[in-house]
Amino acid sequence: MRPTGKLHLGHLVGALENWVALQGEYQNYHLIADYHALTTNPDTSEVYSNSMDMLVDWLSAGLDPEASPMFRQSQVKEHAELHLIFSMLVTTSRLERNPTLKEQVRDLEMENIAYGHLGYPVLQAADILIYKGEVVPVGEDQLPHIEITREIARRFNALYSPVTPVFPEPEGKLTRFARLPGLDGRRMSKSVGNTILLSDSPEEIKRKLRTALTDPQKVRKGDPGRPDICLVFAYHNKFNSAEVVGVREGCESGRLGCVDCKMTCADRVTEALAPHREKRDYYESHTDEVRSILRNGEERATAVARQTMSEVREAMKLG
Repeated sequence: MRPTGKLHLGHLVGALENWVALQGEYQNYHLIADYHALTTNPDTSEVYSNSMDMLVDWLSAGLDPEASPMFRQSQVKEHAELHLIFSMLVTTSRLERNPTLKEQVRDLEMENIAYGHLGYPVLQAADILIYKGEVVPVGEDQLPHIEITREIARRFNALYSPVTPVFPEPEGKLTRFARLPGLDGRRMSKSVGNTILLSDSPEEIKRKLRTALTDPQKVRKGDPGRPDICLVFAYHNKFNSAEVVGVREGCESGRLGCVDCKMTCADRVTEALAPHREKRDYYESHTDEVRSILRNGEERATAVARQTMSEVREAMKLG
Protein backbone atom coordinates (compact mmCIF):
# COMPACT_ATOMS: atom_id res chain seq x y z
CA MET A 1 0.00 0.00 0.00
CA ARG A 2 1.32 3.45 -0.88
CA PRO A 3 1.85 5.63 2.20
CA THR A 4 -0.93 8.20 2.18
CA GLY A 5 -1.07 8.82 5.93
CA LYS A 6 -4.07 8.01 8.10
CA LEU A 7 -6.41 5.47 6.52
CA HIS A 8 -10.16 5.68 6.03
CA LEU A 9 -13.18 3.38 6.04
CA GLY A 10 -12.58 2.47 2.40
CA HIS A 11 -9.15 1.08 3.27
CA LEU A 12 -10.62 -0.91 6.16
CA VAL A 13 -13.41 -2.49 4.12
CA GLY A 14 -11.47 -2.79 0.87
CA ALA A 15 -8.17 -4.19 2.13
CA LEU A 16 -7.36 -4.33 5.84
CA GLU A 17 -10.14 -6.69 6.90
CA ASN A 18 -9.08 -9.08 4.15
CA TRP A 19 -5.38 -8.82 5.08
CA VAL A 20 -6.15 -9.64 8.72
CA ALA A 21 -8.19 -12.68 7.66
CA LEU A 22 -5.36 -13.94 5.41
CA GLN A 23 -2.85 -13.93 8.30
CA GLY A 24 -4.08 -17.29 9.47
CA GLU A 25 -3.84 -18.82 6.01
CA TYR A 26 -0.55 -17.53 4.55
CA GLN A 27 2.86 -16.17 5.45
CA ASN A 28 2.23 -12.53 4.58
CA TYR A 29 4.53 -9.62 3.77
CA HIS A 30 3.14 -6.11 4.15
CA LEU A 31 5.03 -3.52 2.16
CA ILE A 32 4.86 0.26 2.61
CA ALA A 33 5.33 1.20 -1.04
CA ASP A 34 7.16 4.51 -0.59
CA TYR A 35 9.06 4.22 -3.91
CA HIS A 36 5.77 3.67 -5.72
CA ALA A 37 4.41 6.84 -4.13
CA LEU A 38 6.97 8.84 -6.10
CA THR A 39 5.40 7.86 -9.42
CA THR A 40 2.57 10.33 -8.87
CA ASN A 41 4.14 12.78 -6.40
CA PRO A 42 7.92 13.36 -6.22
CA ASP A 43 7.59 15.39 -2.98
CA THR A 44 9.09 13.28 -0.19
CA SER A 45 8.64 15.73 2.70
CA GLU A 46 5.77 13.75 4.25
CA VAL A 47 6.62 10.22 3.14
CA TYR A 48 8.03 9.14 6.51
CA SER A 49 5.24 10.65 8.63
CA ASN A 50 2.63 9.24 6.25
CA SER A 51 4.31 5.83 6.45
CA MET A 52 4.22 5.85 10.23
CA ASP A 53 0.57 6.96 10.30
CA MET A 54 -0.35 4.17 7.92
CA LEU A 55 1.63 1.61 9.91
CA VAL A 56 -0.20 2.61 13.09
CA ASP A 57 -3.52 2.06 11.32
CA TRP A 58 -2.33 -1.35 10.06
CA LEU A 59 -1.43 -2.39 13.59
CA SER A 60 -4.65 -0.98 15.01
CA ALA A 61 -6.69 -2.92 12.44
CA GLY A 62 -5.20 -6.18 13.71
CA LEU A 63 -2.18 -6.94 11.54
CA ASP A 64 0.26 -8.95 13.66
CA PRO A 65 3.91 -7.86 13.24
CA GLU A 66 5.14 -11.17 14.65
CA ALA A 67 3.30 -13.14 11.97
CA SER A 68 3.66 -10.67 9.10
CA PRO A 69 6.75 -8.47 8.58
CA MET A 70 5.88 -4.82 7.86
CA PHE A 71 8.52 -2.74 6.15
CA ARG A 72 9.33 0.17 3.86
CA GLN A 73 10.18 -0.64 0.28
CA SER A 74 12.96 1.98 0.25
CA GLN A 75 14.76 0.36 3.18
CA VAL A 76 15.20 -3.01 1.48
CA LYS A 77 17.69 -2.08 -1.23
CA GLU A 78 17.30 -5.38 -3.03
CA HIS A 79 13.93 -4.21 -4.38
CA ALA A 80 15.70 -1.59 -6.49
CA GLU A 81 18.40 -4.03 -7.61
CA LEU A 82 15.92 -6.66 -8.75
CA HIS A 83 13.82 -3.97 -10.42
CA LEU A 84 16.86 -2.97 -12.49
CA ILE A 85 17.46 -6.55 -13.62
CA PHE A 86 13.77 -7.10 -14.41
CA SER A 87 13.65 -3.89 -16.45
CA MET A 88 15.98 -5.60 -18.93
CA LEU A 89 13.51 -8.46 -19.40
CA VAL A 90 10.40 -6.58 -20.49
CA THR A 91 9.80 -4.29 -23.47
CA THR A 92 8.37 -0.80 -23.36
CA SER A 93 5.66 -1.84 -25.81
CA ARG A 94 4.55 -4.55 -23.35
CA LEU A 95 4.32 -2.00 -20.55
CA GLU A 96 2.44 0.46 -22.76
CA ARG A 97 -0.24 -2.21 -23.29
CA ASN A 98 -0.90 -2.29 -19.54
CA PRO A 99 -4.60 -1.31 -19.20
CA THR A 100 -3.95 0.77 -16.08
CA LEU A 101 -1.38 2.87 -17.93
CA LYS A 102 -3.70 3.24 -20.91
CA GLU A 103 -6.33 4.78 -18.65
CA GLN A 104 -3.82 7.22 -17.20
CA VAL A 105 -2.50 8.16 -20.65
CA ARG A 106 -6.01 9.26 -21.54
CA ASP A 107 -5.68 11.92 -18.82
CA LEU A 108 -2.01 12.73 -19.44
CA GLU A 109 -0.09 12.96 -22.67
CA MET A 110 2.37 10.08 -23.11
CA GLU A 111 5.33 12.48 -23.01
CA ASN A 112 4.27 13.47 -19.48
CA ILE A 113 4.37 9.88 -18.20
CA ALA A 114 7.54 9.33 -16.14
CA TYR A 115 9.74 6.30 -16.77
CA GLY A 116 9.01 5.21 -13.21
CA HIS A 117 5.29 5.40 -13.93
CA LEU A 118 5.69 3.28 -17.07
CA GLY A 119 7.81 0.80 -15.10
CA TYR A 120 5.47 0.67 -12.09
CA PRO A 121 4.49 -2.99 -12.80
CA VAL A 122 8.18 -3.95 -13.11
CA LEU A 123 8.97 -2.63 -9.64
CA GLN A 124 5.79 -4.31 -8.45
CA ALA A 125 7.09 -7.58 -9.92
CA ALA A 126 10.30 -7.12 -7.94
CA ASP A 127 8.26 -6.42 -4.79
CA ILE A 128 6.44 -9.74 -5.21
CA LEU A 129 9.20 -11.99 -6.49
CA ILE A 130 11.95 -10.82 -4.12
CA TYR A 131 9.95 -12.76 -1.46
CA LYS A 132 9.04 -15.51 -3.96
CA GLY A 133 5.40 -14.58 -3.54
CA GLU A 134 3.03 -17.27 -4.76
CA VAL A 135 -0.29 -15.56 -4.11
CA VAL A 136 -1.19 -11.88 -4.44
CA PRO A 137 -4.62 -10.73 -3.19
CA VAL A 138 -5.94 -8.32 -5.82
CA GLY A 139 -9.06 -6.90 -7.32
CA GLU A 140 -9.86 -7.77 -10.92
CA ASP A 141 -8.41 -4.48 -12.19
CA GLN A 142 -4.96 -5.50 -10.89
CA LEU A 143 -4.79 -8.86 -12.67
CA PRO A 144 -2.89 -7.36 -15.66
CA HIS A 145 -0.09 -6.35 -13.26
CA ILE A 146 0.11 -9.90 -11.94
CA GLU A 147 0.31 -11.21 -15.50
CA ILE A 148 3.32 -8.95 -16.16
CA THR A 149 4.93 -10.35 -13.00
CA ARG A 150 4.31 -13.90 -14.23
CA GLU A 151 5.83 -13.08 -17.64
CA ILE A 152 8.95 -11.58 -16.05
CA ALA A 153 9.38 -14.59 -13.75
CA ARG A 154 8.97 -16.93 -16.71
CA ARG A 155 11.50 -15.05 -18.81
CA PHE A 156 14.09 -14.90 -16.01
CA ASN A 157 13.74 -18.61 -15.32
CA ALA A 158 13.98 -19.50 -19.02
CA LEU A 159 17.12 -17.40 -19.50
CA TYR A 160 19.02 -18.06 -16.31
CA SER A 161 17.57 -20.98 -14.33
CA PRO A 162 15.70 -23.37 -16.64
CA VAL A 163 16.45 -26.48 -14.59
CA THR A 164 15.75 -25.14 -11.11
CA PRO A 165 13.60 -21.99 -11.45
CA VAL A 166 14.50 -19.17 -9.07
CA PHE A 167 11.06 -17.60 -9.15
CA PRO A 168 7.52 -18.96 -8.87
CA GLU A 169 4.84 -17.62 -11.20
CA PRO A 170 2.48 -15.99 -8.72
CA GLU A 171 -1.27 -16.31 -8.93
CA GLY A 172 -3.65 -13.44 -8.35
CA LYS A 173 -6.01 -14.29 -5.50
CA LEU A 174 -9.18 -12.58 -6.65
CA THR A 175 -10.74 -10.84 -3.71
CA ARG A 176 -14.15 -9.28 -3.66
CA PHE A 177 -13.07 -5.93 -2.32
CA ALA A 178 -16.14 -4.32 -0.83
CA ARG A 179 -16.41 -0.64 -1.69
CA LEU A 180 -17.95 2.05 0.46
CA PRO A 181 -18.86 5.26 -1.33
CA GLY A 182 -17.46 8.52 -0.06
CA LEU A 183 -19.71 11.00 1.71
CA ASP A 184 -20.47 12.71 -1.61
CA GLY A 185 -21.27 9.48 -3.44
CA ARG A 186 -17.97 9.36 -5.30
CA ARG A 187 -15.08 6.97 -4.67
CA MET A 188 -13.79 7.51 -1.14
CA SER A 189 -10.56 9.54 -1.34
CA LYS A 190 -8.79 11.92 1.00
CA SER A 191 -7.81 14.06 -1.97
CA VAL A 192 -11.45 15.06 -2.48
CA GLY A 193 -12.27 15.26 1.24
CA ASN A 194 -15.13 12.75 1.32
CA THR A 195 -13.75 10.25 3.85
CA ILE A 196 -14.28 9.09 7.40
CA LEU A 197 -10.86 8.32 8.87
CA LEU A 198 -10.35 5.31 11.10
CA SER A 199 -8.88 7.73 13.64
CA ASP A 200 -11.79 10.23 13.60
CA SER A 201 -13.40 11.03 16.94
CA PRO A 202 -17.11 10.26 17.55
CA GLU A 203 -17.87 13.98 17.20
CA GLU A 204 -16.01 14.15 13.89
CA ILE A 205 -17.83 11.08 12.57
CA LYS A 206 -21.18 12.69 13.39
CA ARG A 207 -20.15 15.97 11.82
CA LYS A 208 -19.07 14.26 8.62
CA LEU A 209 -22.10 12.00 8.33
CA ARG A 210 -24.42 15.00 8.69
CA THR A 211 -23.04 16.17 5.33
CA ALA A 212 -23.53 12.81 3.57
CA LEU A 213 -25.69 12.76 0.46
CA THR A 214 -28.98 10.91 0.69
CA ASP A 215 -31.86 10.11 -1.66
CA PRO A 216 -32.60 13.47 -3.38
CA GLN A 217 -36.34 12.61 -3.49
CA LYS A 218 -36.51 12.28 0.30
CA VAL A 219 -36.59 15.95 1.23
CA ARG A 220 -38.20 15.75 4.67
CA LYS A 221 -39.31 13.22 7.23
CA GLY A 222 -42.44 11.51 5.99
CA ASP A 223 -41.26 11.31 2.41
CA PRO A 224 -40.71 7.69 1.30
CA GLY A 225 -37.04 6.99 0.62
CA ARG A 226 -35.07 4.64 -1.62
CA PRO A 227 -32.41 3.09 0.62
CA ASP A 228 -30.69 1.21 -2.20
CA ILE A 229 -29.51 4.47 -3.77
CA CYS A 230 -28.62 6.13 -0.43
CA LEU A 231 -24.95 5.93 0.54
CA VAL A 232 -25.85 6.19 4.27
CA PHE A 233 -27.78 2.94 3.91
CA ALA A 234 -24.62 1.35 2.46
CA TYR A 235 -22.90 2.31 5.72
CA HIS A 236 -25.77 0.77 7.70
CA ASN A 237 -25.35 -2.45 5.71
CA LYS A 238 -21.72 -2.64 6.77
CA PHE A 239 -21.78 -1.34 10.33
CA ASN A 240 -25.37 -1.86 11.52
CA SER A 241 -26.43 -5.32 10.42
CA ALA A 242 -28.61 -5.85 13.51
CA GLU A 243 -30.90 -2.93 12.64
CA VAL A 244 -30.58 -2.74 8.88
CA VAL A 245 -34.00 -4.30 8.17
CA GLY A 246 -35.69 -1.76 10.42
CA VAL A 247 -33.71 1.07 8.84
CA ARG A 248 -34.87 -0.02 5.38
CA GLU A 249 -38.51 -0.24 6.45
CA GLY A 250 -38.37 3.12 8.23
CA CYS A 251 -36.76 4.81 5.22
CA GLU A 252 -39.16 3.34 2.67
CA SER A 253 -42.23 4.18 4.77
CA GLY A 254 -41.04 7.69 5.59
CA ARG A 255 -41.14 7.09 9.35
CA LEU A 256 -37.37 7.47 9.60
CA GLY A 257 -36.00 10.90 8.76
CA CYS A 258 -32.56 11.34 7.20
CA VAL A 259 -31.11 13.21 10.18
CA ASP A 260 -32.06 10.46 12.63
CA CYS A 261 -30.86 7.84 10.16
CA LYS A 262 -27.47 9.56 9.86
CA MET A 263 -27.03 9.93 13.62
CA THR A 264 -27.86 6.26 14.23
CA CYS A 265 -25.37 5.36 11.52
CA ALA A 266 -22.73 7.61 13.12
CA ASP A 267 -23.24 5.83 16.46
CA ARG A 268 -22.77 2.40 14.87
CA VAL A 269 -19.68 3.45 12.93
CA THR A 270 -18.26 4.92 16.14
CA GLU A 271 -18.92 1.66 17.99
CA ALA A 272 -17.30 -0.39 15.23
CA LEU A 273 -14.18 1.79 15.24
CA ALA A 274 -13.84 1.95 19.05
CA PRO A 275 -11.32 -0.95 19.27
CA HIS A 276 -9.30 0.59 16.45
CA ARG A 277 -9.19 4.00 18.14
CA GLU A 278 -8.19 2.40 21.45
CA LYS A 279 -5.27 0.57 19.80
CA ARG A 280 -4.33 3.69 17.85
CA ASP A 281 -4.18 5.72 21.07
CA TYR A 282 -1.82 3.10 22.48
CA TYR A 283 0.52 3.08 19.48
CA GLU A 284 0.53 6.88 19.19
CA SER A 285 1.75 7.04 22.78
CA HIS A 286 4.31 4.25 22.20
CA THR A 287 6.08 5.48 19.07
CA ASP A 288 9.33 3.73 20.03
CA GLU A 289 7.47 0.42 19.87
CA VAL A 290 6.12 1.29 16.40
CA ARG A 291 9.61 2.17 15.17
CA SER A 292 10.91 -1.08 16.66
CA ILE A 293 8.21 -3.04 14.80
CA LEU A 294 9.25 -1.32 11.58
CA ARG A 295 12.96 -2.00 12.13
CA ASN A 296 12.26 -5.64 12.93
CA GLY A 297 10.12 -6.03 9.84
CA GLU A 298 12.78 -4.42 7.66
CA GLU A 299 15.48 -6.70 9.07
CA ARG A 300 13.38 -9.81 8.42
CA ALA A 301 12.44 -8.67 4.92
CA THR A 302 16.04 -7.78 4.11
CA ALA A 303 17.25 -11.24 5.15
CA VAL A 304 14.81 -12.90 2.74
CA ALA A 305 15.55 -10.41 -0.05
CA ARG A 306 19.32 -10.90 0.28
CA GLN A 307 18.95 -14.65 -0.01
CA THR A 308 16.85 -14.26 -3.14
CA MET A 309 19.35 -11.86 -4.70
CA SER A 310 22.16 -14.30 -3.92
CA GLU A 311 20.27 -16.91 -5.95
CA VAL A 312 19.64 -14.37 -8.73
CA ARG A 313 23.32 -13.45 -9.01
CA GLU A 314 24.37 -17.09 -8.97
CA ALA A 315 21.88 -17.96 -11.70
CA MET A 316 23.04 -15.00 -13.81
CA LYS A 317 26.72 -15.79 -13.11
CA LEU A 318 27.16 -12.34 -11.61
CA GLY A 319 28.45 -13.60 -8.27
